[in-house]
Amino acid sequence: MEERSKKILINLIKDYIEFGEPISSQSFKERHKIDLSPATIRIEFQKLTKDGYLSQPYFSAGRVPTDKAYRFFVDYLIKESGFQKANQELFNLFDNFLVNDLKLLQSLTKFLAKKARSLVLVYLKEEDIIFKEGWEEVLKEKEFIEKNLFGRFCYFLKSFENEIKNLIPNSEIKVFIGKENPVSCGKDFSSIISKVYLPKETIFSILGPKRMDYFKNINLLASLRNCFEKI
Repeated sequence: MEERSKKILINLIKDYIEFGEPISSQSFKERHKIDLSPATIRIEFQKLTKDGYLSQPYFSAGRVPTDKAYRFFVDYLIKESGFQKANQELFNLFDNFLVNDLKLLQSLTKFLAKKARSLVLVYLKEEDIIFKEGWEEVLKEKEFIEKNLFGRFCYFLKSFENEIKNLIPNSEIKVFIGKENPVSCGKDFSSIISKVYLPKETIFSILGPKRMDYFKNINLLASLRNCFEKI
């Protein structure tokens, strides 16, 4: 991909994640104040659409990112950012952390759900316990206004819970977008999964629409692991 196309695609994805509406060439130019005409931006949008990175919900509408675009974006973030910055709020939360303190683990789950504005599911393997928080956060997203999406998300979550023992990743943070999800009914959603030792093996996962804030959510889990490594 040419550098100009890459920059336009990354900024369009950021805009769509923030606003949740199709992005037009005119609004894109005004927002980013780039030295390109709306016509030139339109041509770039058309090229990215032809290459499978963007789609157009209906005629004369703006563009929205596809699963292929989200995958490109996530890979770009992981490669360029590294996600090394630790979250001081997490450190403060862990000052008196005890491995067997399930109440604190539940508080941590709530904290992550509020920060991620998504549903957070935490699986403590040894005790075979699942904590789940964030319904009020994830249901604020525009996607859940769509008919039947809430029902599909519930089914997706149920499948995810049933398969959590088989979804344990290695030491890396795993991001699944749309049809990449290893459970059924996941084509409209994304999941981010990470294994953390408290020192007991625990799986942290963030679930929500594909239009989630990947940078913030991946950084949350990376920061979480960083905190426990330091402790």
